[in-house]
Amino acid sequence: MIDSNVIKKDFPVLSRKFHGKEIIYLDSAATSQKPRSVIEAMSNYYENYNSNVHRGIYQLSEESTDIYEKTRENVASFVSCSARETVYVRNTTEALNLLAYSLGHRLRRGDRILLTEMEHHSNIIPWQFLKSKGVELDYVKMDADFNLDMEDYSEKLKKNPKIVSVTQCSNVLGTINPVKEMGSLAHERGSVFIVDGAQSVPHMPVSFRDLDCDFIAFSGHKMLGPMGIGCLVGKLEELKTMHPFLGGGDMIREVSYEGATWNDVPYKFEAGTPNVAGSVGLSAAVDYLRNIGMDSVMDHERLLIRETLKLAPEIEGLVSFGPSDPEKRGGVFSFNIGSMPAFRIERELEAGNMVVSGSVHPHDVAASLDQQSIAIRSGHHCAMPLMGRMDVAATSRASYYVYNSIEDVKNLFIALSDVKRLFAR
Repeated sequence: MIDSNVIKKDFPVLSRKFHGKEIIYLDSAATSQKPRSVIEAMSNYYENYNSNVHRGIYQLSEESTDIYEKTRENVASFVSCSARETVYVRNTTEALNLLAYSLGHRLRRGDRILLTEMEHHSNIIPWQFLKSKGVELDYVKMDADFNLDMEDYSEKLKKNPKIVSVTQCSNVLGTINPVKEMGSLAHERGSVFIVDGAQSVPHMPVSFRDLDCDFIAFSGHKMLGPMGIGCLVGKLEELKTMHPFLGGGDMIREVSYEGATWNDVPYKFEAGTPNVAGSVGLSAAVDYLRNIGMDSVMDHERLLIRETLKLAPEIEGLVSFGPSDPEKRGGVFSFNIGSMPAFRIERELEAGNMVVSGSVHPHDVAASLDQQSIAIRSGHHCAMPLMGRMDVAATSRASYYVYNSIEDVKNLFIALSDVKRLFAR
């Protein structure tokens, strides 16, 4: 069992005080905080090993290269794949853009791509770029309890999409999708199956080998690591056949004025000087999470979500979004206080200087909580199509991690009661 009060002491920023109180950080779905071990590992790299990798034959460069490749092995083992299948990128967004660009080379007019209604913009826009060449997009619907409609998924698979790309855990709803089952069904139709793991790899046990997917993408900064480093994990044979995404140094084998040949995987996709310090930080974050145990991380967040769903009905007018079963969701809680109209209607109301009676805008909720040193997110959470599907312009969102406690959840709802009273006057 996790003792979040002990863990919290490992995170220097969480000791800061705002408005006279230590911060209660509930925005880990946007980015997680960093433990001291990650910060120190990166500092140690810069102080003692900093050099460009793969290029120097002097000792400092060779040491830096060795460190870089060992971090790759460590991160790969965390998600049960090989180092050669692990491509370092900046983040999940870059990984998905890489896939859309490279796999897009294979697609022709009339080919289809299947996504879901709950995708982050990063798993929509890169595929929308391919519409210019005549590729068509479909979206799997949700049911009334914010789970994917698997009957609709099976029906849309009958259109034989070339690519299926889905989030394992929604950054808005917390919905955990049955990606292993979805991958098996997609492969029966000959589809390439991609998993957006940005909200799953940091929060639950994830095995690339067990998921029956072709690719999975995740970001370091959401799993206690630094910003600017992430991974695209892919089946080796798929990576070998894909076109490079970026051109430049280190991704080539040989270059002439007429053309070039590519380096081996994964270096074929790592053009330019890599984020070596970032890889060191990510590897240290992996060690930190491995020491806790990913089953324990998942169980802890379920505990917090159960408490959240128990307390939510106590706030009059609170509307929550996400599965009612805490076993089917991650540590994400999106909600509104009162009726939050759809984006178009909200703009019309603002133009007329009007508001919906009894409602509190998510931005006002977040600003009010900030005065009590509670940090949550408000807005569309890079999921505007999903907001439209839910018929709201925005939501407030609290998202939990290993450094959050039951007490944090209780303090959130005490503060929300104050917000409700303040705006009810």
